[in-house]
Amino acid sequence: MGRVTERRKVLRIRDGAVSSRPDTLVAEEPLEIRLNGKPLAITMRTPGDDFALAAGFLVSEGVLATGSDLQNIVYCAGATVDGSNTYNVVDVRTTPGVVIPDITLERNVYTTSSCGLCGKASLDAVRTTARWPISDTPPVRIEADLLASLPDRLRAAQRVFDRTGGLHAAALFGEDGELLDIREDVGRHNAVDKLVGRALQNDELPLSRSILLVSGRASFELAQKAVMAGIPVLAAVSAPSSLAVDLAAETGLTLVGFLRGTSMNVYAGEDRIALRASVSPA
Repeated sequence: MGRVTERRKVLRIRDGAVSSRPDTLVAEEPLEIRLNGKPLAITMRTPGDDFALAAGFLVSEGVLATGSDLQNIVYCAGATVDGSNTYNVVDVRTTPGVVIPDITLERNVYTTSSCGLCGKASLDAVRTTARWPISDTPPVRIEADLLASLPDRLRAAQRVFDRTGGLHAAALFGEDGELLDIREDVGRHNAVDKLVGRALQNDELPLSRSILLVSGRASFELAQKAVMAGIPVLAAVSAPSSLAVDLAAETGLTLVGFLRGTSMNVYAGEDRIALRASVSPA
């Protein structure tokens, strides 16, 4: 638990000079997520906030929606042959009576930063299973200048990144720009799950008045997680994927990419962005 960084020996070459020294690296270990005792998924993650990660993952899978759906989360003892606990296996117990959707519990999914469903079926699945349709939420209007200020604030809050240079980050901001929470992880999808999971544990879902900012690209999977948590605005400092744009357009999610300095591209949901200048025709 809490093994966020590790030290490894590295050979440094700088302008022809060679030296040997220890370097701080971001930790990466597998986490097996079990649901009511049955293996469900394995993700490679940075240890820490494991319970929130598991809860957030199950929000995106449509299993959990409110804090009352969650009975408890525990590390599984005896996770190795000799019976020791590696703190790399968690079991999520739902409250009796919670209906588990058909997510094929025996599939033993291995999740990575590029995982996620593809195609029209996945778009339909997210749209029909989202507990809080974004199009039904009260309107949120975000100033473009406010959005432009968020990446610098995200970067300034990345404490572990400063030591390793190897972590993604995800942050929740209020519509007024207040930083609500930030999580770091070797996987961008895990960082988002940790945010959403903490919100579920605090019974704060849906996050209908918030902005989700991610430090990398905006994949379909991240758009899915935003929609399932009721987040109306997803912004990324890099590019979105085509399927992420399709999902945003179908669900009403505002999707912003290439958020750098005063520049940004709005791919969907532009009605939530307050613009000072008129839009020039293409």
